[in-house]
Amino acid sequence: MRLTVLFTALASTPCLAEEPNNAGAGPAATVSMDHSTFIPSEITVASGTTVTWVNNEAMPHTVVDLIKGFRSKMLAKDTKFSFTFTPAGDYDYVCSIQPNMKGKVIVKPPGRYGFVHMRATPWAMPRLLP
Repeated sequence: MRLTVLFTALASTPCLAEEPNNAGAGPAATVSMDHSTFIPSEITVASGTTVTWVNNEAMPHTVVDLIKGFRSKMLAKDTKFSFTFTPAGDYDYVCSIQPNMKGKVIVKPPGRYGFVHMRATPWAMPRLLP
């Protein structure tokens, strides 16, 4: 019983992801990198959603979570990085090559939202939802 509880706790803990193989089979959303901007700059998704970032320009970019939950390798033109968001909360990220490129993924708890909402808003510091 204790092993099951421990495994469940560990399985739900976010880890540092560096490979695009972290993509799940659940809901999906896409963020483009174009004109040195994440488009959209903010998205709201349900827990379990896989977000894929796609670099559409010749300049290389990265996707780096400010609290080190995920980090892509350098993405050349037309390459992708995916990460599946499980714990609810706000995930602020930047491009480490161009730190003025900022974005945010807001993850809502499962069952409360059956949609992906995208909008551009000012960038904010990371915080967890209650």
